[in-house]
Amino acid sequence: MAGGQTPEAGVYIECVVKGALMQVSAIDSRDGTEVKVFGPAGARETLIRNAMAKLVYVQKKKVSE
Repeated sequence: MAGGQTPEAGVYIECVVKGALMQVSAIDSRDGTEVKVFGPAGARETLIRNAMAKLVYVQKKKVSE
């Protein structure tokens, strides 16, 4: 996250139900970083929060390398 922007700014969220599971993808439009999380189809909000947290983690890890 450059320039003090919030993680939500410029992040695309995609939710796809596959049977009893939901796949949630979070894609940062600024640098193309993409992460995916899977979980129960009824846990949409939790999965979105987890995907955002994972995106922040991956981006911080990229910066530190």
